[in-house]
Amino acid sequence: MTQAPPAADMPDMTWPPPPYQAPVPPVTDEHGIRRHDGITYATTPGYRPRLLDVQVPAGEGPFPAVVWIHGGGWMDGDRRYPPPTVPAALLHGSVLGAGLALVSIDYRHSLEAPFPAQLHDVKAAIRYVRKFAGVLGIDPDRIGVWGESAGGHLAALAGLVGPHSADGESLEGAHGVGSGDTAVRAVVDWYGISDLVSLSAHPMPELPAAPGVEFPDPYVALLGAPVAERPDLARAASPVTHVSAGSNPPPFLLVHGRQDGLVPYSQSELLAEALTEVGGEVVLEPVEDADHIFLGSPDVPQIVADSVAFLARHLGAGA
Repeated sequence: MTQAPPAADMPDMTWPPPPYQAPVPPVTDEHGIRRHDGITYATTPGYRPRLLDVQVPAGEGPFPAVVWIHGGGWMDGDRRYPPPTVPAALLHGSVLGAGLALVSIDYRHSLEAPFPAQLHDVKAAIRYVRKFAGVLGIDPDRIGVWGESAGGHLAALAGLVGPHSADGESLEGAHGVGSGDTAVRAVVDWYGISDLVSLSAHPMPELPAAPGVEFPDPYVALLGAPVAERPDLARAASPVTHVSAGSNPPPFLLVHGRQDGLVPYSQSELLAEALTEVGGEVVLEPVEDADHIFLGSPDVPQIVADSVAFLARHLGAGA
């Protein structure tokens, strides 16, 4: 006779799969940090589940939270790994040490699904954190976003796109929890793209790839076609498009290497100028002599510290 599976396993056997999974009790380490690893925050038939990890500082919460969005040209990357110039222990330890919870998310890559799938996933993660904030020990009213490269671009969009912004309703998506507030209190954008239309005139440097592996044009992969063929989608995917009078953007910190050969420093200048014109609070921090991912800079620990301090200040860490 076939033995029935334990009742605790039954929710995993439902079909179709649920749109998200509720958090299970965390694992607490020797430092009192509570960890929820590999939570499914959104599912879509035909795609891998989207996962997030949560780390919550020791002590009494609820804590403000930072949603970390990885880079990788929208085609690569992993929530668990910052860029190679930024040790994970440095990034994670700095966030937790400032009294902030850290939520690291995956999202669909562009060759899985073109834009706006990536933004839909970021928005779904924010909705999920808000819905389960009480279980996670997070303050739902104090959430910020921080991303690098492609993740910086998505962080900027997450801070600027709302139901009342240009194309806002279609860019919110309905994955995972499905509906709810996705506003954030602060944005840190490391060397992200601000204007795909102007960037399309910038020559793409040759990207390294493994032998026999072709690395597609990341902008074509993101949009599903060249920018010239999808100008409306390129504008919708550009953070500067969503900066307008009355948009009331959250505070922004933009950090960008002056010698960035992949995403020109001028991309952050464009966004800083647009935010300033509408009265937004924005700090643009150039990193002298640094290429993409801050290659060439000896100041990465200070860059991390300054970014965490910005988030802690605007999210009220310790309050």
